[in-house]
Amino acid sequence: MQTPSIMPRLFRLDTGDTIGTITDSQLAFLVEQLEEEHDEDQDYFIDRDTLELLSDNGADPDLLGMLEKAMGDDDEIDIAWE
Repeated sequence: MQTPSIMPRLFRLDTGDTIGTITDSQLAFLVEQLEEEHDEDQDYFIDRDTLELLSDNGADPDLLGMLEKAMGDDDEIDIAWE
């Protein structure tokens, strides 16, 4: 019997609110596209320009929509994954 894999969870650092669960390939895309301060870094700064960059670079529409919804009316947010 195969154990189900646990999907990575995105959340806002300021509130701890869950943004949503993402696939391993969506996570790999974020890690590839966004700046990490060190090898074990799991948090990212997202602003409107970042969303546009992710979109231009072929972000999954579901991932992009999730991030846009999480931003709401904010101009920038800090997110992390676990």
